[in-house]
Amino acid sequence: MEEAQLRATPEPPAEPRQPPAAAVPRPRRRDLVGSAPDLEELLGGRVLAWLGGFAIVLGVVFFLVMAVRRGWIDEPTRVVLAFAGSSALLALGLYLYERQGKTQAALATVGAAIAALYASLTAATQLYGLVQPAVGLALAALIGATATAIAVRWNSRVVAGLGIVGALASPVLVEADASNLTVAFMGMALLSAAGVLIWQRWDWLATAAFLVSAPQLLLWVEDTYRDRLGLTLGVLLLFWGIYVVAATGYELRVPTAVLRPSSGLLLLGNAVLVAGVGYFVLRELDHDGGATAWVLAISLVHLVLGTGGTRIRISNEVAILMLAVGLALSAIGFALALDGPALVVGWSVEAAVLSWLARKTGDRRADVGAAIFLALAAGHLLSFEAPPEALREGADNLAETAVGLAVFAIAALFSARLYAGRGTREWTRALEAAGAAALVYLGSLAIVDTFATGDATEPGQTPQVLLSAFWSLTGLAGLIYGLARDDRRIRAGGLVLLGLAVFKVFLYDLSALESIYRVLSFIALGLLLLGAAFAYQRLRVVEREDDP
Repeated sequence: MEEAQLRATPEPPAEPRQPPAAAVPRPRRRDLVGSAPDLEELLGGRVLAWLGGFAIVLGVVFFLVMAVRRGWIDEPTRVVLAFAGSSALLALGLYLYERQGKTQAALATVGAAIAALYASLTAATQLYGLVQPAVGLALAALIGATATAIAVRWNSRVVAGLGIVGALASPVLVEADASNLTVAFMGMALLSAAGVLIWQRWDWLATAAFLVSAPQLLLWVEDTYRDRLGLTLGVLLLFWGIYVVAATGYELRVPTAVLRPSSGLLLLGNAVLVAGVGYFVLRELDHDGGATAWVLAISLVHLVLGTGGTRIRISNEVAILMLAVGLALSAIGFALALDGPALVVGWSVEAAVLSWLARKTGDRRADVGAAIFLALAAGHLLSFEAPPEALREGADNLAETAVGLAVFAIAALFSARLYAGRGTREWTRALEAAGAAALVYLGSLAIVDTFATGDATEPGQTPQVLLSAFWSLTGLAGLIYGLARDDRRIRAGGLVLLGLAVFKVFLYDLSALESIYRVLSFIALGLLLLGAAFAYQRLRVVEREDDP
């Protein structure tokens, strides 16, 4: 019995085991690279390192320049000392970073050494002529590749800032002339910057590289273009290509839905620099046609790149920007190459292309660009080809003006059709109104120009009577058509045109036309207005009676 009770009694639960205490990690030395420093660490660990590296670069530069001026030692010895010191500094920085901790001081040492090597090489090749240009370029490429590899491997902005940007500035620092060799050295350093940009996408490096290299390129162009125009244009295209690669290379690796500011600014600045400088040098050498062709060629290249970019893995924003830059340059090129109605045709076609692009991509900025080009075309028409006084005196060349107005009208109506359903109705109606107004304006000019019988001061009475009748008839036709189709937009357009006819007859015809023409104008207007009123009331009444 007792044994049974003992068996039935449950055993007390076992006490839970305590987990072993976690091993406390031993404190280790904290690297200074990549950490978020406080103020003391920023000043003591980073700012001092940066200032130290910058001071070393300036020291090497001052040594090279002052040794020349004061004749302390001969040129080969200066170069050997500069190279030996820079190489030793680079070795020291590599040792400190790999063996003694990833400190900012080590990074600053390496960056300063790279910049000092570039400055020494520039001085040895450009100032002293101790190194052959081919050897100098090979060494510059080696230094640039080393800087690129280190900056990418260590993910170091300090190496990129002090080393690569310092290399770009080395021709200026050692006071080298803006020669072909100097530009070649700068191009090598710029390739290093582009390599780091493509891999790391440090936005500040894109801006710094452009700001440091572009002024030196301009100085070289100023000294070279009069004697070697072909070389000047070729170097401009080469630097343009490097800048484009730097701006778009990372976008190919890591596509993004948002345009990076550095890429956008670099592409815009590059286009303005290359197109503007090329145009200037060609104009200075009396190649006006070539200058215009240069701008149009640069615009065409941007258009091709932008169109191709929409079909590959590049950011859609970058492709749109390339297209926008190409279209803007083409607008400038058309303004330089064309005049009169041909320019209007060019701008109108560009507006239609932008509207189509907006339809394909859904980008509203293309619609804004189309509106700008249409506004430019309309402004040019109203200022030169078909100003308001042409409604009294006629156009200077009716055939050319008619082509400009017709193409503008087609572009506006085409844009309105593409825009319909994608945006506000007001904008669609504005485009339709602009196209319809251009067609009416074209008919008005044709009437005035065809029936004009007098000179510019007395162009004749008949054209004005016919013009008033044309506006009234067209307004009446639009009103009736809008009523029949129940289209409020067309009805409104007809009423507006009838209102313009009334305004013209009472304010202009009454004072400017002779008695018989004045009578004809008023009678014709009155009959048409009565017809319009009858049609409006009759059709609207029928419509209300048919409503359920």
